[in-house]
Amino acid sequence: MELDPGDLLLFARIVETGSFSQAALRTGLPKSTVSRRLSLLEARLGERLLQRTTRRLVLTEFGTSLLDHARKVAEETEAAGALAQHRQGAPNGLLKVSMPADFANEVMGTLLPAFMARYPGISLQFDLSPRRVDLVAEGFDLAVRMGTLPDDATLAARPVVLSTWSLYASPSYTVLRGLPSHPDELFRHDLLGLSRAASGLAQWTLLRGKTRWEREVPVRMTGNSPELLARLAAAGAGIASCTDRYAAPLVAAGALVKVLPEWAFPAVTGYAVFPGRRLMPAKTRAFLDMLEAHYQK
Repeated sequence: MELDPGDLLLFARIVETGSFSQAALRTGLPKSTVSRRLSLLEARLGERLLQRTTRRLVLTEFGTSLLDHARKVAEETEAAGALAQHRQGAPNGLLKVSMPADFANEVMGTLLPAFMARYPGISLQFDLSPRRVDLVAEGFDLAVRMGTLPDDATLAARPVVLSTWSLYASPSYTVLRGLPSHPDELFRHDLLGLSRAASGLAQWTLLRGKTRWEREVPVRMTGNSPELLARLAAAGAGIASCTDRYAAPLVAAGALVKVLPEWAFPAVTGYAVFPGRRLMPAKTRAFLDMLEAHYQK
């Protein structure tokens, strides 16, 4: 029996995206065509590959068995496309990137104009939402993610930046409330941080050489933006845990001072994450090289 590799590729895309609509967007085909071609493939094979319900698609036992073969077709197709792009004179095409908004605001404002001037054939689409996108299912080429990464065999990662964190407050706050001389005294202060449990407590770890201080502390306000925390601290709202990179301009302007300067949070690594089962396209390589060059200065 001869099968059309394109139909197997389409089947893999339907499973990856979880719907006919998303698969249609991913492949550039009408939804009706996607549905019709899958039905024709099932008719040719003589068995159902997917059970359709009003809410989701469920793989049949036979569909699960065929999926590995379909995925190999998809990977080989992507690898061939990436190889062809590598052989072209200059990187081109749509580059779809996800990263934290603060990271983009800090870095991209200076890097992107130079990148766009150097690679006029590349168009860019950025997702700066805090959600963790599904790179493969949503068609992203690269994402910047901070901290520990989940184990995912479909993705590869490369460290690009090491982010250091400390405690900061405004001079006016320190005059009003004083400066703690030891982390144990933080419990008497208004604290600002990235996250906390439903109890209102956050797990903070501070290091001084080989000494480790680790406690659950009452955080009065949280936010998912280190830049916001730094600005709130500068406005006198409390003692903030934030990156030294975001705090540096405010320290230079006299709006912030470092609290417990001998102590610091464990450094956080920022990774460039990209699909790992295909040859990296030239457009992605160019963007990754730009990030690495910026942070290796």
